[in-house]
Amino acid sequence: MLGKLLRIIAFTFGISVLVIGTYILFPQYHTPFENKVKDLFFTYRGTVDPKNPIYIIDIDEQSLDHFGQYPWERTILAEVLQKLTEAGIAVVGLDVMFPEEDRTSPHKFAEKFGIDGNFANYDEVFGNVVAQTPTVLGYTFNLNEKEFQLKDVPMIPATFIEEGVDESNDFMITSQDIILNIPTIQENSYTSGFFNNTPDQSGVIRTVPLVIKYDDEIFSSLALEMYRLVNQAEEVGIHYNVNGIAGLTVGEKFIPTDRYGRLTLNFRGPGRTFEYISILDIYNGDFDKEKMQGAICLVGTSAAGLLDIRITPLDSVYPGVETHATAIDNLMAGDFLYKPSWVEGFDVIAMFVLILVLSTLFILVPANYVLIILPFIVLGTAYEIYRQMFEEGIMISAMFPFIAIGVTTVVLMIINLFLEQNQKKLIKGKFAAKVSPAVMEDLINNPDGNIMVGHSREITVMFSDVRNFTNISESMPDAKTLIEFLNEYMDPMTEIIMKYEGTVDKFIGDAIMAYWNAPVDVENHVDKAVVATLEQLHACDWINEKIKQDPRFIATCKMAAGMGKDPIEIGIGLNTGEAVVGEMGSSGRSDYTAIGDPINLGARLESLCKYYNSKCNISNFTKERLDDNKYIYRFLDLVTVKGKSEPIEIWQIHDFEGGLDGKGKYMFGVSRERLQEELDQYHHAIDLYKNAKFSEALEVFKDVNSWEDKTNVNVYNMYIERCEHYIEVPPEDFDGVFKHTTKG
Repeated sequence: MLGKLLRIIAFTFGISVLVIGTYILFPQYHTPFENKVKDLFFTYRGTVDPKNPIYIIDIDEQSLDHFGQYPWERTILAEVLQKLTEAGIAVVGLDVMFPEEDRTSPHKFAEKFGIDGNFANYDEVFGNVVAQTPTVLGYTFNLNEKEFQLKDVPMIPATFIEEGVDESNDFMITSQDIILNIPTIQENSYTSGFFNNTPDQSGVIRTVPLVIKYDDEIFSSLALEMYRLVNQAEEVGIHYNVNGIAGLTVGEKFIPTDRYGRLTLNFRGPGRTFEYISILDIYNGDFDKEKMQGAICLVGTSAAGLLDIRITPLDSVYPGVETHATAIDNLMAGDFLYKPSWVEGFDVIAMFVLILVLSTLFILVPANYVLIILPFIVLGTAYEIYRQMFEEGIMISAMFPFIAIGVTTVVLMIINLFLEQNQKKLIKGKFAAKVSPAVMEDLINNPDGNIMVGHSREITVMFSDVRNFTNISESMPDAKTLIEFLNEYMDPMTEIIMKYEGTVDKFIGDAIMAYWNAPVDVENHVDKAVVATLEQLHACDWINEKIKQDPRFIATCKMAAGMGKDPIEIGIGLNTGEAVVGEMGSSGRSDYTAIGDPINLGARLESLCKYYNSKCNISNFTKERLDDNKYIYRFLDLVTVKGKSEPIEIWQIHDFEGGLDGKGKYMFGVSRERLQEELDQYHHAIDLYKNAKFSEALEVFKDVNSWEDKTNVNVYNMYIERCEHYIEVPPEDFDGVFKHTTKG
């Protein structure tokens, strides 16, 4: 677990340095991508209704058809302003300029043709109307001019109060040139505001400046000035922090901006989300005057020919006048989009947490589960960014959390793939000779990073040993022949173990240790262990026949025949229980193995095969997990083995019920019916013995021991001796338990 914790810390730190370092050091490169993601959020949100009665008085195609080419004579606009004022509007802003005199004015014709007289001056007429109506004129700064141009400036009715400004944080947009309306109009205006838009590098309008500095004076935008007028505020506070402008204050409302004093537009939708009214309808008085009571109006154009079309996140053909309408609606509603001074710190923490969570998941959870969880993390992150943006108004990073997720996922998947390949190599190295190809495939296709770590699990362990191996060794002419002899036996035994999904743990001279249910789960592992054991015992028949035909082993076969035995006779012990499995050994030399009491008991059961003259001994822990109808059992003893106090039952498995492959071929040399008669009589004697009826048990044991072709004379003689002993020396509180003082 400590190793995993260290990996989590290392991966989190490494990926965090990469992602967060890029975020902090290269903001200029990721801003365009941030904007694209936020554009998608605007698109997903769709159109929302404007929060305030703001109407656009549109110089549209219908009006151009009626009045002719723009610019029109100014009496038309004067009439429009008067009609709007009579309808009770709160304020009207002009997103149009008048930098030249009206060429259609009668006095201009008189001057041109030298006609004397008192002719009307349309500019004066319009200027007088501007002075008598709640009109905010528009003008523009030439932000492309590099050298300062000294010109007249508009009157500034508001007082700007700067707080916290110095040379290090004064990032307010500064202009070197200004373009105003002609003096006849400009000087009649109570107030005016610039209508500059500032598209980003991609040409998209996302922000509008609320203030611009010219000749060391501060000027309001058209939207800000209209908002100030509606709220009857005389002062505008400009608040600075170490990063630049933090925001503006108009009355009691704080307006957050970026460091340059720009308002991020919370767009209501694509073009024409605000209500448009043709200027021709206003001129003709053909509009709902009640609806205009207290309304805010903007005079502008949607006509493509007048070139006031902008690109926004929601529309590539967006009338420029609507950006001012959006800004005013944002100012009125207070649903600003902004980045607080702490947002970068929040972004860093959010990315770190995402990287930490993903690193933890990839290390502690299988990769296929992580890939199921990952979409929920992505969707949850997207939802939180969206919620922060449109519910809280806070613009946290819209791209880097996804970069953090993507980079972490890719890096850790590559690392996991590398580690998985190493794990597969390790597994192949450790288990290639231990398990069957099927189990090996399961290990490789379903790798468990903890497989080599020591852990407890239930296994069935098998120990087998060749009888009389000392005599066999002595009968061999040389060591090479002895090894060849062992291989003749070991190879088929190993194949049978692997056939039934067993793991060959080790070869100890002539002995084999194997187990089932490790390193991978094996269904019905107890049953498969017993089946493999009985098949091994049956296989000894054909192995012996093969050895007897082999001239290399003539001396060994003669030696065995002289003892009345086959060359290969084995004893097997099986036990089931919770053991510790995993990689064990020194740092330089280790192996996957199993240890614990169940292993020791399995070894002792094998060694007791000699004592009970049995071929396969199993414990009650193994028997209770088996089908009683599948195998032929004989109860052998209730004992405590050396070093243990709890008694265990030892059972002998004679064979499959029905013989090998159900063909009636048994290992015990008598008919199935004859064996059953013997077992019934024997188990009857055992019941008498367990109930301390030693005299009656003795008679039955002697009777069954007198049968011809009896199958286990050692056991019968053992119980005859015990009964005679207990008859002579009656035990107190007899519990049927025999204590073995040696291991075999």
